[in-house]
Amino acid sequence: MSETESASRRRSPLVFLVPVLIFGALAIVFGIGLFTGDKSRVPSALIGRVAPAISLAPLEGLQRDGKPVPAFANADLARGRATLVNVWASWCAPCRVEHPVLVGLAESEPVKQGKVALVGMNYKDEAENARRFLGALGNPFSAVGVDRSGRAAIEWGVYGVPETFVIGPDGHILDKHVGPLDQQAAARLLQRALTGR
Repeated sequence: MSETESASRRRSPLVFLVPVLIFGALAIVFGIGLFTGDKSRVPSALIGRVAPAISLAPLEGLQRDGKPVPAFANADLARGRATLVNVWASWCAPCRVEHPVLVGLAESEPVKQGKVALVGMNYKDEAENARRFLGALGNPFSAVGVDRSGRAAIEWGVYGVPETFVIGPDGHILDKHVGPLDQQAAARLLQRALTGR
């Protein structure tokens, strides 16, 4: 056996070990990112831009204080006050979990005083089920628009329900929260709505 063949055979195991080590290192890096990142802070290309065009029908038969609850459109999102837009559905279990937080938000001073509006986008739901959901758990929304086909949610970049958007007084999207709101997330979004920061 020549010296060249002998050197070649000694390097062979290392050549196969390098890809395995690289794959292992990448798996560790991706694993750390997957399990330690804040999943509610999903980046959105829409932050800083005007909210996509929206004109939704009202939730049929939904009443508040004896009057029909209106839907909302872009013009309603740029009326000189910030708006929290919550995307929800009656069939969504996490929406049920977050609902008491939304009811609490509706009772907060900024919302009660009209400094911040809280509206709902009902996503791919049956009207009767949505009304029953709000009837049983309370209606925190001053307006509810129905996105029966899911088209508006696609335009808004919704990953799944629930999601909550902060719309500034000028109609620009300031922030987005993916998943059910807890008290801390709700306070952060409300602060963002009030200060624009």
